[in-house]
Amino acid sequence: MTQPSPSPLISMTGFARTEGVAEGLSWAWELRSVNGRGLELRFRLPGGFDALEPAFKEEAGKLLKRGNVNANLTVKREEQPRLVADPAALEQVLHLALQLAARIPGGVPPRAETLLSLPGVLKPAAAEADEKAAEAQTAAIRAGFTEALAAMVAMRRSEGGRLSTTIEGQLAETARLRALAEEQAADQPAAQRARMLESVQALLREGIALPEERIAQEVAILASRSDVREELDRLTAHIDAARALLCETQPTGRRLDFLIQEFNREANTLCSKSASVPLTATGLALKAVIEQMREQVQNIE
Repeated sequence: MTQPSPSPLISMTGFARTEGVAEGLSWAWELRSVNGRGLELRFRLPGGFDALEPAFKEEAGKLLKRGNVNANLTVKREEQPRLVADPAALEQVLHLALQLAARIPGGVPPRAETLLSLPGVLKPAAAEADEKAAEAQTAAIRAGFTEALAAMVAMRRSEGGRLSTTIEGQLAETARLRALAEEQAADQPAAQRARMLESVQALLREGIALPEERIAQEVAILASRSDVREELDRLTAHIDAARALLCETQPTGRRLDFLIQEFNREANTLCSKSASVPLTATGLALKAVIEQMREQVQNIE
């Protein structure tokens, strides 16, 4: 059995977290994404890592088109700096300590911990070693961001699949209500004309003179205003267009958002032209489904 292809829709909602340790530095990335009009990337980086922000933004911009994204990096260093012995200083104090011990009767050789505690004997690790550690830390943090970004994109795609299923169901309900409205509105122009003529005949029976041309004109206008075929035809076109957009591989959120406005416009006109309680109820049901669809579309990239 052929498996259905995944939905091309991408949501703007996502979250991812990665963490790790490199050269005595523990780090954690947290990426959060919500809907937005465009793409806005906000980074919170600890001191010493600010220079990496442009590269991270460039990497994210290649995978994301819309959404407000917050990326937070936290780091925790070892409490004590890494120290090494200064060979020259150690040799010097050892020489002096041995000389002094030799001059003191019963003197004992100096203890290692005593020598290492003297000022200047121990110093921070060489700059070259620190450079290598910093490079390893930076590489790990870069890799962690790439991993978190990929995980968030995967979540946005998964959420997009759920949105696609929901919107497809709402489009099906819109199509059902549109067909129901067509049935309910089929006799509406004729019914409006009949009511108008009945009112005119009542006026004529009371002796009120009305020009025939004026009567015919008013009947035609009333019938035209109650004809909803154009609105129903446009609703059909909008449903087809929305279904086509759901299958596109390019970001369609903005176009779907605009299309929902057109859906709503037709539903409003349908309600304003309605001359029966059932058709009005169907128009209101259409507006409710369209509003639910709009809420879902707001989250599409």
